[in-house]
Amino acid sequence: MSQLYTEDQTFEKIDYSENFLPKGEYENCTFKNCIFSNSDLSNIKFSDCEFLNCDMTMAKISGTAFRDVKFKDCKLLGLHFENCTDFLFSVGFENCNLNLSSFYKRSLKKTRFKNCTLQETDFSEADLLLAVFDNCDLSGSIFDRTNLEKADFRTSYNFTIDPEKNQLKKAKFSRSELAGLLEKYNLDVS
Repeated sequence: MSQLYTEDQTFEKIDYSENFLPKGEYENCTFKNCIFSNSDLSNIKFSDCEFLNCDMTMAKISGTAFRDVKFKDCKLLGLHFENCTDFLFSVGFENCNLNLSSFYKRSLKKTRFKNCTLQETDFSEADLLLAVFDNCDLSGSIFDRTNLEKADFRTSYNFTIDPEKNQLKKAKFSRSELAGLLEKYNLDVS
């Protein structure tokens, strides 16, 4: 049985929460205002695709390939990106809500998070070398044995990062948010 291959298509205002997106490969496709909440996107390949104003809350993404995929204005609550295919994994996020998602052990080198809410998101053991967190809320996010070398946090806020448990060489922070690096010491920084 041959697998579905779809290229250069736009999918708009489709609810995939009950009638799931057909399994296959999607290349250079755009998904606008689509609902994928609780749907099964497992083992689907997305290459050079855009998701615009989509709701993917709690979607299953086991074995899913995201290769140069951009998410903008999307609701991505509780997604387990660590279950995605590693091969050529590349994503970018703008104006997205990624609360309660997980990037455990995920390679996110040079990944850009712009104007995102990342509350209680798990970045444990992830590789965020040269990643950019531009104006992101990282309240309750977990950084444990995470590579944050040369990562840029200068405009982000509400993070707590233990310098003894993470690699921070040449990471960038603003003076106003340095308290997030010292929280475990229970200091009064003003």
